[in-house]
Amino acid sequence: MEELKLTSVKILQDLYKKFKLNALSDEFTLQKLVNRSMNLYLLDSKFKTQIHEHKNLKPSGSRL
Repeated sequence: MEELKLTSVKILQDLYKKFKLNALSDEFTLQKLVNRSMNLYLLDSKFKTQIHEHKNLKPSGSRL
């Protein structure tokens, strides 16, 4: 098993609530989402571009 890195990130509260409700029925976790998203970001240039161009979030104290 690969080593795990414990991190702390600030996420938008409303967005996380919606994610939890949707992910619960699929038994999908934030950890799975983050790991798979990072993998796609590194391997798939279309995904990387889509992530960079996504602007549909409201500003907060974090660097969205």
